Amino acid sequence: MWLKLFFLLLYFFVLFVLARFFEAVVWYETGIFATQLVDPVTLSFKKLKTILECRGLGYSGLAEKRDVRELVENSGELMQGELYSALKNEKEQAGSDSSTTFNGEMHFYELVEDTKDGIWLVQVIAQDRNPLLSTANWGKMVQKVSQFGIRTGTFNCSSDSRYCHKRGWMKSTLIMSVPQTYASKGKVMLKEYNGRRIETEHIFKWMTAHVASRIKTIRFSQQLMDDWYQREKQPVKMFLFAKLIQPPAFFSALSIKFTGRIEFIFVDVRNWDNATCLEEIGVQQMPSYILKTPEGIYRYGNSTGEYISLHAMDTFLRSVQPEVNDLFVLSLVMVNLMAWMDLFITQGATIKRFVVLISTLGTYNSLLIISWLPILGFLQLPYLDNFYEYSLKLLRYADTTTIASWVRADWTFYSSHPALFLSTYLAHGLLIDYFEKKRRCGNEDQNANNLEWLSSLWDWYTSYLVHPIASFQNFPNESDWDDDPNFLLERLAFPDLWLRPLVPIDYIKNLPTWRFKCTQPESAVLGDQDNPPDKMVHPLRDEPGSDQQTHHYSSEKTHTKDECLAGMKSEESWSSAEEQDTDWSRWPCGMLHCTECVVCLENFETECLVMGLPCGHVFHQQCIVVWLAGGRHCCPVCRWPSYKKRPARQPYADYPSEPE
Repeated sequence: MWLKLFFLLLYFFVLFVLARFFEAVVWYETGIFATQLVDPVTLSFKKLKTILECRGLGYSGLAEKRDVRELVENSGELMQGELYSALKNEKEQAGSDSSTTFNGEMHFYELVEDTKDGIWLVQVIAQDRNPLLSTANWGKMVQKVSQFGIRTGTFNCSSDSRYCHKRGWMKSTLIMSVPQTYASKGKVMLKEYNGRRIETEHIFKWMTAHVASRIKTIRFSQQLMDDWYQREKQPVKMFLFAKLIQPPAFFSALSIKFTGRIEFIFVDVRNWDNATCLEEIGVQQMPSYILKTPEGIYRYGNSTGEYISLHAMDTFLRSVQPEVNDLFVLSLVMVNLMAWMDLFITQGATIKRFVVLISTLGTYNSLLIISWLPILGFLQLPYLDNFYEYSLKLLRYADTTTIASWVRADWTFYSSHPALFLSTYLAHGLLIDYFEKKRRCGNEDQNANNLEWLSSLWDWYTSYLVHPIASFQNFPNESDWDDDPNFLLERLAFPDLWLRPLVPIDYIKNLPTWRFKCTQPESAVLGDQDNPPDKMVHPLRDEPGSDQQTHHYSSEKTHTKDECLAGMKSEESWSSAEEQDTDWSRWPCGMLHCTECVVCLENFETECLVMGLPCGHVFHQQCIVVWLAGGRHCCPVCRWPSYKKRPARQPYADYPSEPE
């Protein structure tokens, strides 16, 4: 995870450097920067109208270029970046007109009346009537208002005549939906167009007038001072000081978008009565966009990427006063970009890369959603309001720096050029893949093809399905159903599959195996003649597992107590004689000393193969392999799982030492 996070941060740094490189190339070729101011006098009449349309100012009745130029100057300073964006958007919107067609009352209510934080323009076509706007004019209207976040739709009364009669829509008209209150998620009101002129410019002017009526307008100095120093529940305010009749449409549209988060105020300074109050609050030029926060004031438009447009100011305000949804979307984008790094970090077959990618995407997104649930719960607690306010203060301090303005400008640039963003991400991933191959040149897994990796993946999946309690340290390399294809179906037919699960038998190959040897074979033979096998087998057969362990431990000690029974004395004397003949130095560490296999109940012969289990008990290799391969994956003596390591213990810790 940390490696992917490092590569993601490195990618963001590459994007930052690449953006500065593009700025240098543009400056070298044209001699201008994106933040360089543009004199409206040098622009053509068409470009001036394009700027006004992007800012949302009506120019109907202005036939001369000088009037249009003054309107551009009064709405805000023009930069090269804003001019380029306006011309680019005009070309992109030339053939795009997306509009919703409502099919009934419920559809209209869900999208229009129940949408509390947006503006809708709906053309109502009365039954057996022609629409108010023709198809061409309606397409122009859609293009004009869509750049300000205003959604459009068409409601044909022939699909639901009852609802049209209920609303009183007996003739074709235009309906605009605007939030009624200043609170977030408040009620909406429907406005009907009653004008006689059906030109696009007049309809747009009617819309902007209604939307601008929601913005608080100040025309006197005393009213401004009272509002400036007044402490209200809304600590963040956006002021526009300009010599305009009404605020631009983008400013009004933002007031709808940030309802309940930021208060928008328009100050009309055309007939201002006191100029000293403007100097007192820091307004020195017109027009000015001032963001007032509890920490101070910030003049919008002086840094990189701060254009007088809807998209640029929306990005700025979202970073200054974000909501929980903005933070969640940002974290979602970051997490998915980091997860996609696995496609290039993982080496091997192509299918393996995508399988690992899907697994990583599912894991990261699940963890993200799970981690956000307690955060949303904590934010609802009343005693965390101070923490939330301090976090917003730190965020506002960071967002008003020069580096933050560069980051916002880069975000705007790459979001408007998604192909460039994706190509740089792909190039960055291919470089990561190249260096990972160099670093893992000795790894054999990366040379496997797709079929080999799919085969190993299928083996692992089926082994996990059929052997659910198997050791996860060593996965089987071969499946048990390679020899019998019906093995899986037979095992799934058992109702107690999860009660008595199968265990892979590959661990048997890793169990310690050695040869049993004696130091004095001759004495061992004599010992066998003096002590027949039947005299040493019966005690082991009759005693429980704990007594067997006592018998094994006692084989390494010399018992001299006179209180022992005669039968026990004979058993101990036999064990002592066998211990003297057995070469215990060849036994692995942790194995319990014994001379008999409790599976076949026969003594270990010289040079025979013996095998030990993790619990320490030793048996004939052939006997214990048959025992384990039959499905009894436990020790015949202590029932400890034969595939599970036993914790380290001190030998003979439970037996007190014998006095000499």
